[in-house]
Amino acid sequence: MRYPPARRSQHAFSSAMTNCSLGLIAFQLPPSEALAAFIPEEANPSSHMLQSLVLMDLDPGTAKLAISILGPFLSAYGFLFILRIVMSWYPKLPVGKFPYVLAYAPTEPLLFLTRKVIPPLGGVDVTPVVWFGLISFLNEILVGPQGLLVLLSRQV
Repeated sequence: MRYPPARRSQHAFSSAMTNCSLGLIAFQLPPSEALAAFIPEEANPSSHMLQSLVLMDLDPGTAKLAISILGPFLSAYGFLFILRIVMSWYPKLPVGKFPYVLAYAPTEPLLFLTRKVIPPLGGVDVTPVVWFGLISFLNEILVGPQGLLVLLSRQV
């Protein structure tokens, strides 16, 4: 659709704006101010600092370093939680003995805290499944093929 010259510039300006609405009042803000508009001034002493945190760039070298650390860490913890799921099928396992303690010791602090929030359902401890899902989600979002850190590491 072709706009007359005066409306074309107005359209370009409005497309760069973010629509915000509070109840019955609707207004437009530039994208940089859209997030800061809903944060009270007491919680947001400096909107510039908030904008710099929200729009903070990570250089590709740091992203690659984070991938090289987080990738194996998340994969190892995912594997440990799979072992904990299998270990939960055998409640009589001596978890303090050598092969079992390798999976028990690093995961039990997380599972202990999670069991306070999510109790066993019908006698079945589902917290290893919950943690495996969270770890898998983080792994995919951060270091997966289209993960955030992977995309940041490809920046030029």
